Amino acid sequence: MEVPILKQGGHLIAAIQAALTDADLIRLQDALVEQVGRYRSKGVIIDVTALDVMDSFATRTLRSMAHMIKLRGAETVICGIQPEVAFAMVQLGLTLEGISTALDLEEGLALLNRRTVNSNQSV
Repeated sequence: MEVPILKQGGHLIAAIQAALTDADLIRLQDALVEQVGRYRSKGVIIDVTALDVMDSFATRTLRSMAHMIKLRGAETVICGIQPEVAFAMVQLGLTLEGISTALDLEEGLALLNRRTVNSNQSV
């Protein structure tokens, strides 16, 4: 299943709408990393609200994706982690260490906008 990637100002938004196969996650990773460069995006939001399960591969891939995007010059925020998913991830020792998270898309956009403004002011 292909994940739609929307451009919103200087940000990209990938809204995962259903469970993805491992191959789908890799395609999403490749597409996001490529589009950050193409659009010179400063931020990426990955919305996982629709996911009711995140296994170790999905967690590792999201973490790798965020690090690759950082190397391309953009920040990543993962938003919409459901309470039961968060609980299961903690119980299984799965972490998104070093990656910003937000409650929902609105909060994720606000976080990226604050970071973009702050980084532009410090230049």
